[in-house]
Amino acid sequence: MEAVEKAGAFENLKLRAENEKAVEREPFWKQKANLKVYISAIILVVSWFLSEPYGQDHLYPIAGYAAAIIIGGNTLFLKGFKNLAKLNFDMSTLMTIAIIGAAIIGEWGEGAMVVILFAISEALERFSMEKARQSIESLMDIAPNEALVRRGHEEMLIHVDDIQIGDVMIVKPGEKLAMDGVVLKGTSSLNQAAITGESVPAVKTAGDEVFAGTLNEEGLLEVKVTKRAEDTTIAKIIHLVEEAQAEKAPSQQFVDRFAKYYTPAIIVLAFLIAVVPPLFGGEWSEWIYQGLAALVVGCPCALVVSTPVAVVTAIGNAARNGVLIKGGIHLEETGALKAVAFDKTGTLTKGVPAVTDLITISGEEKHLLQITAAIEKGSQHPLASAIMKKAEEMGSDFNGLNAEEFTSITGKGVKAAVNGVLYYAGSPNLFEELHSGMDSFIQKQISDLQTQGKTVMILGTESEILLLIAVADEMRDHSKTVISKLNEMGIKTVMLTGDNKRTALEIGKQAGVSEIKADLLPQDKLAFIKELRASHQSVAMVGDGVNDAPALAAAAVGVAMGGVGTDTALETADIALMSDDLRKLPYTIKLSQKALGIIKQNITFSLGIKALALLLVVPGWLTLWIAIFADMGATLLVTLNSLRLLKIKK
Repeated sequence: MEAVEKAGAFENLKLRAENEKAVEREPFWKQKANLKVYISAIILVVSWFLSEPYGQDHLYPIAGYAAAIIIGGNTLFLKGFKNLAKLNFDMSTLMTIAIIGAAIIGEWGEGAMVVILFAISEALERFSMEKARQSIESLMDIAPNEALVRRGHEEMLIHVDDIQIGDVMIVKPGEKLAMDGVVLKGTSSLNQAAITGESVPAVKTAGDEVFAGTLNEEGLLEVKVTKRAEDTTIAKIIHLVEEAQAEKAPSQQFVDRFAKYYTPAIIVLAFLIAVVPPLFGGEWSEWIYQGLAALVVGCPCALVVSTPVAVVTAIGNAARNGVLIKGGIHLEETGALKAVAFDKTGTLTKGVPAVTDLITISGEEKHLLQITAAIEKGSQHPLASAIMKKAEEMGSDFNGLNAEEFTSITGKGVKAAVNGVLYYAGSPNLFEELHSGMDSFIQKQISDLQTQGKTVMILGTESEILLLIAVADEMRDHSKTVISKLNEMGIKTVMLTGDNKRTALEIGKQAGVSEIKADLLPQDKLAFIKELRASHQSVAMVGDGVNDAPALAAAAVGVAMGGVGTDTALETADIALMSDDLRKLPYTIKLSQKALGIIKQNITFSLGIKALALLLVVPGWLTLWIAIFADMGATLLVTLNSLRLLKIKK
């Protein structure tokens, strides 16, 4: 690290280890890099006052201006000369040539002014980039450095780097968790906003997974550590966001390529302005001055910062709101989306079946559900847990009932004896066989429920049907609102599912999607995404990051329902919604569209203002003052424009 810092000293590089906490910085105005700006500005003002009685060409003001140039521009010149030696013409090189040229033709005062204004613009640029990167700093400060750990019978305060997997952390009310783990003892509600962006605390009890950086609100918890400090969810998020902010967006790659040809072109233009008019009778000193001013105005500062500040700010803002965007390229792609495809199960729906209807044919509803739950207790069927959950909600104590002679009837259901009576619980097909047909009223009830996309289970005996239970995968609370918002934004919405057509149509109709595709295998989803890209170019796929991996990879933007800490979602997708909250999708698209708009505004403005300033060369009105104000002003304005992205909220 020391060697890298030394090598990058001319760039003012300051490094710290990946897992090292941010040190408390002194206020911006007190920072050492800004002190030289204050000193050179004071010397410039003194020199300017000295030039009044003594004149501009006197030794005193010239010495003062020279001192201001050296103090204010020492790092600029070091970099400029190094680049000049390598024939690398960037803004430092251009500024160095312009300032030395100004001194040679006797414009010491303006040369000093250019140095100071350039130093001020660099300081403001540093300030704005610090502001933009504070989102990462705030993420790093989320998890505490130390935790109270019990080893044997002893409790001790240990640094997170020394905590081992299997250690037991004691987390008191009002404390933040230092590590990821599993609750061993205690019940409490944890505020997970720092990780997921969701404001409603989640109740955690024994056996539940918990994450570093979350706030324990009320109860005392004992947590068994399951991950090392560098492997925690928050550490992964920080690492991915840092990588994303470092990755160049397409518009930034364009700007870099453009600057490569633009800078030498400006040098050639400045040389022609300085040399050609004097050959046709112009004043040498006047046109050399104009050439130097063109050199300054041509500095691509504003152009170079136009994209990275916007990208860094947008990705940082998204991370604070529980959305992980894994690079500038994905930010730009999201801003240009024309269609979004959703997986059904676990994305538009909760992915957990729930009992939606109970229709009693004969007997008392609560008692019949109690019998069904007692029978299903021995079943491995996914719908069994939905029935038991419903019985608990209704206050039925099904554990008090004994289901004897339990037998599974493959593919159809189960049977068991409760209180000496043999009951069957299973699909309508099972009762068709048992009763050799079914009552038309019951058949109509079953058909109506199935038309609504629900799975029907029946409780009965060998002679009669007692209870119909309809189970369905429930729609997520916000799916309908999200789809409606996307449709309003002019984005086509499609639902892709491996489920049957009837269920798919019902869920799709409820959600309000504009197109529904059912009975799809993973390869069919992949083929459909390719079709959609051919017709709509920029397409996003939203899925759970596991079975939808091929479709997520094929889409222009893969969005995973992150389910806090799901490694697959973090690694597979281009964007992860950390709290499985679909409402963050319209926010992410809006943020990306805004970022895309700001990048275009910045590039247009920074090139436009330079073209305007260069036109002042024609009547000979361009001065070094105007040139540096055009350059510094443009840099400052594009930076402030980018920082507007911090204000976009969920």
